Amino acid sequence: MRYYFALVLLMLGQVGSAQDWEDQKIFNGAAGTVTLRIISSTDTDLIAPIIETFVAQTPEISIEYLVTGTADLDRRFRASPNAFDIAISSAMDLQLKLANDGFALALNDVSHPSWAEWRQSLFAFTSEPAAIVINRAAFAGLPLPKSRQDLIQVLRARPDVFRGKVGTYDVRQSGLGYLFATQDARASETFWRLMEVMGGLNVQLYCCSGDMIDDLTDGTIAVAYNVLGSYAAARVGSQDALEIVLPSDFPTTMMRTALVSKETQEPSAAEMFIRHLIALQSDLDDEERLLPALHGPETGAERATISLEPALMTFLDKLKRSKFLTEWEDALIQE
Repeated sequence: MRYYFALVLLMLGQVGSAQDWEDQKIFNGAAGTVTLRIISSTDTDLIAPIIETFVAQTPEISIEYLVTGTADLDRRFRASPNAFDIAISSAMDLQLKLANDGFALALNDVSHPSWAEWRQSLFAFTSEPAAIVINRAAFAGLPLPKSRQDLIQVLRARPDVFRGKVGTYDVRQSGLGYLFATQDARASETFWRLMEVMGGLNVQLYCCSGDMIDDLTDGTIAVAYNVLGSYAAARVGSQDALEIVLPSDFPTTMMRTALVSKETQEPSAAEMFIRHLIALQSDLDDEERLLPALHGPETGAERATISLEPALMTFLDKLKRSKFLTEWEDALIQE
């Protein structure tokens, strides 16, 4: 009955029709008496091994997996929290605000480090750096940048080579892009100098990492700034043209998070999936995963990782967001 209701909502357009999703896939359990609906910003191919393992171990549960952008995910979930059982997103700040605003169901006795959860309602399960990714061919004869300052110098020295060839997130549309940009701005003024240089070179703006990597691979752009490291790593193995640079000046690493909707009609099944997700991603010896593991302070990651704490929501304040976007547009959109 619950699944039928969800399908009706889809048909009526209250949740969105199939063609509105970036991807949509059903993972059928052998028995399939319960269906979980997961709305996520994570590409299906990257998370499929986790879901496939889950439905194999719990054949009574099937999963409908729906992919959309981080900002769109937040809007859809807030509009219809009863239409989804679980939300997974790389935009930590938007997820934290969802939990803080009462949209997440608190789970009891989930064994998880305090730095990787928020009030037993929001759970981190990966550690993923923002990266500079370059097309090696465009840098023939040029030094490869190791930091943001290096990138500034290279771009300034060869504007004829890099005009129209630099890409980054459109932070007005991308929740993850906005998160990375605000965290970079908090860390150093180098961020704003880099934005001005990129703006002067007719920067190309993107919704998501996948599109940037596609354009890097075919040479449409030569440099992508703040690409999600896990997506780049998944492609570099098969693309000799690409090089990943983790900036040496200051790192920015986000934790992908998951929450159970407070209005889920399948709380037990949803909790089972969260526990499964945490267990797999906390196993540092598992080399088969496509998403990076969750690395804690014992690995030194605390220096780089964006914290799950109230300060993370600072730039979601309407006035602060408006001010930041105005400054960002002034720097990058130089018309």
